[in-house]
Amino acid sequence: MSALTIGGIVFVFLSLAISMGMMLSLRLPHHHLGADSKDTIKLATAVVGTLSALALGFLIASAKTTFDVAEAELRTSVAQVVLLDRVMAHYGAETAGARQALAQLVEARLQQSGQGGGEIATAGIEPVQDELRSLIPEVEVKRLLQSRALEVSGKIAEAHWLLVEQEGEEPPWAFLAILVFWLALLFFTFGLLSPRNATVVSILLVCALSVAGAVFLIIDMAHPYLGFIRVSDAPLRMALENLGRT
Repeated sequence: MSALTIGGIVFVFLSLAISMGMMLSLRLPHHHLGADSKDTIKLATAVVGTLSALALGFLIASAKTTFDVAEAELRTSVAQVVLLDRVMAHYGAETAGARQALAQLVEARLQQSGQGGGEIATAGIEPVQDELRSLIPEVEVKRLLQSRALEVSGKIAEAHWLLVEQEGEEPPWAFLAILVFWLALLFFTFGLLSPRNATVVSILLVCALSVAGAVFLIIDMAHPYLGFIRVSDAPLRMALENLGRT
């Protein structure tokens, strides 16, 4: 389920909560919504409001951290790819095939942009490593370059599997469900205690849309390579321009 769909569902839930609160206020005896009753309700919902605000802030901060880490990891992987290409270039013409395979790997990642998975080191890095292992260095300098290239390619492969593991993580659905329940309770009390006019209803719906937008941000940013807010592929394009140079 996409982040936009989840945000829309949350908005519908909050809107229904507002409607239910307003309808219930018409059926309750007048003394149930007197000044003392309203004060008690406001005090009780203030606790829920504080918890909701803290939970939303925590989830948004966590999603932003996930997004920033993914962006930093992509830049690091791109730098390692360029470094690997330069090391192979210094080795000599024997690495021409491996360098071409590396460039094709980056091109394939660019074509997959926005379809999920931000890793550079897909299974395509393994043929590059196989070619590096098959080299027979004739001098000590080339032996050191081969060792360095294998080390860098190993880091790229390691980054790939770390990203695969992170992509498999799901948002805390139970936490989100409880949060939506708290928010629905808050908007229910807003509808229960608010006067019924177009201005109040409009403001409450805008507030519900804003809160649903926050949930959308949490889900969308928790998947940095999918959705509307995704890690830029500009580093990949810059790397592709620098690969293959002599």
